[in-house]
Amino acid sequence: MQNVNEIISILKARYPEALCALQYEKDYELMIAVRLSAQCTDARVNLVTPALFERFPTLDSFADADVAEVETLVHSCGFYKHKARDIVLACQMLRDKYDRKVPDSMEELLKLPGVGRKTANLLLGDIYGQPAVVCDTHCIRIANRLGLAHGKEPEKVETQLRAVLPPEESSAFCHRIVLFGRDLCTARNPNCGDCPLRPYCKEFSGA
Repeated sequence: MQNVNEIISILKARYPEALCALQYEKDYELMIAVRLSAQCTDARVNLVTPALFERFPTLDSFADADVAEVETLVHSCGFYKHKARDIVLACQMLRDKYDRKVPDSMEELLKLPGVGRKTANLLLGDIYGQPAVVCDTHCIRIANRLGLAHGKEPEKVETQLRAVLPPEESSAFCHRIVLFGRDLCTARNPNCGDCPLRPYCKEFSGA
């Protein structure tokens, strides 16, 4: 689709650095940060993880952690009991089943507690450079507005986007869409007047 290539080019020009907003140094730390980001802002997660990663500096220390202590450290991210439990259990699985490495396949990633398709896609794209489509709320909303997908179910939107996005661009596209969604194409008050993607927007054109 010509429109897709043009949209990708425009987003590349506006957001040259297509990077995940979550801060991490080790692969499993990204897994943890993404789990904490559910129903929470990346900014909040980035405030929480430095102390968390300092207290538990290795995968083994997370695997052996007292869940109650992890709860205390991640409390401000919301749903802290579920998140703390998932983090400890997932790190135990990485240690005991996956040779202390984050798996490099969707099938294996989905076996980890707290890891769904959105998280798995992000890990595959950012850690392993695999074609990945991370369908968060920004991606779903904007893909619909641009006519690249239809519907609100993440897995269906992912399938539709995989059909139109060049595989080598898909992961970076999703990072740029998040930046675009925070910057201009917000949910309630999109800044259509300054939007470089206005010519492709179904909502703006009334299509």
